[in-house]
Amino acid sequence: MKQTLLIIMTLLSFLGFCTKARAITVNKVAPQFWWAGMKNPELQIMLYGDRIASADVTLSSKDVTVKEIVRQDNPNYLLLYVDLSEAAPQHFDIILRQGKKTTAVPYELKARTRKGEDIQGFTSSDVLYLIMPDRFANGNPDNDIVEGMKECKVDRSDSFARHGGDLKGVADHLDYISDLGVTAIWLNPIQENDMENGSYHGYAITDYYQIDRRFGSNEEFKNLVEKAHQSDLKVVMDMIFNHCGSENYLFKDKPSKDWFNFKSEYVQTSFKTASVMDIHASDYERKIATDGWFTQVMPDFNQRNRHVARYLIQSSIWWIEYAGINGIRQDTHPYADYDFMSEWCKEVLDEYPHFNIVGETWLNSNVLVSYWQKDSKLAAPRNSNLPTVMDFPLTDLMNKAFDEETTDWANGLYRLYDYQTQDLVYANPMNLLVFLDNHDTSRFSRTEEMAKNLTRYKQALTFLLTTRGIPQIITVRKS
Repeated sequence: MKQTLLIIMTLLSFLGFCTKARAITVNKVAPQFWWAGMKNPELQIMLYGDRIASADVTLSSKDVTVKEIVRQDNPNYLLLYVDLSEAAPQHFDIILRQGKKTTAVPYELKARTRKGEDIQGFTSSDVLYLIMPDRFANGNPDNDIVEGMKECKVDRSDSFARHGGDLKGVADHLDYISDLGVTAIWLNPIQENDMENGSYHGYAITDYYQIDRRFGSNEEFKNLVEKAHQSDLKVVMDMIFNHCGSENYLFKDKPSKDWFNFKSEYVQTSFKTASVMDIHASDYERKIATDGWFTQVMPDFNQRNRHVARYLIQSSIWWIEYAGINGIRQDTHPYADYDFMSEWCKEVLDEYPHFNIVGETWLNSNVLVSYWQKDSKLAAPRNSNLPTVMDFPLTDLMNKAFDEETTDWANGLYRLYDYQTQDLVYANPMNLLVFLDNHDTSRFSRTEEMAKNLTRYKQALTFLLTTRGIPQIITVRKS
């Protein structure tokens, strides 16, 4: 009996030693760094590593203070909320202690190189040029296949495969873009999209702080923005807050089930976002539209979780401050939580008052679209704080008007006149993104016959470029 107890005690002692001796491994820190002097002094720092939640946390800085330490259901996460109101630019350590083991995680608060007021957003004086980077130009064939990434196929004969376009391809053709007469480029998503299939489009993000390596690096994107600015071109970044990709570490090893809607279980959205403003809709109709998932591989974020909200808001501000972008196009805007999106817009515009955000508001009437614009009387007393909305109803009309005979009271150009007489529903008609087509729609020239009809195309472009709002065009360069 004594021998058995001795063996048990020896094993327990050994296990205790192993526990104390085990290294504290931090795999990710988000955001990687931040800036001193931001208007909002609170910063969420997410630490992700092997069972780090049990660690005690201190900071080596004297003027960065910990407001809150949040441990999630998953022991692999630590969320730190720190106060930067008295902090100067500096390097400091986040010190993690588990037993006798101590790990120092280096962190940097950078000095701001520009004031928030210096960043100028896109306006009705601009023309946006929409680029899907993978489909534009392949400037660096060496990054077509990146070892360790899940999709390793480049095939320009396959419309669903990657074609090899990248940031260098865009940078190499800025003169071509500028010669078109446009003044801003809108890039479809360029953040990491490490999915097994269909990753070319970018709308299933797997890391919100990382440029997809098949496009280039974070530094290359920053340099592209600087080079674009030198050519008097603004840059608009595509972002997605409604959902992420199922290969995102936040979903694969989720902090807690309530980071995603329906307790992280797949439930299909109805896609009927008009229910959000439908006075006859039931609560469940609204819930299934906004909380349901686009697809099983696009988990739907629960932005009512304050930690999710802070993570997403900070990710956008990080890219604005880091790269100096001029605008954001927010994908599937009405599918996310209204109050969260309103707060996000407000925080961004508080920090960067001349910035612009356009939300994808794919709805079938001007009344429904107008509900989502900042200061809409239809949404009052709620306010989306979203400066610019997308005029999808006008797109539908333009795709009919130039193929019909115009009469005094119907068809053809009368459709466009009649529609714009209703612009009083908009809080700001000049802040409407107007377009003939984009990456989600059929092309304006849908048939070979239409493509040959240059008069039709010139008429449409003339209207697009001279009507109220912010015009956006799209084309593809293959090289």
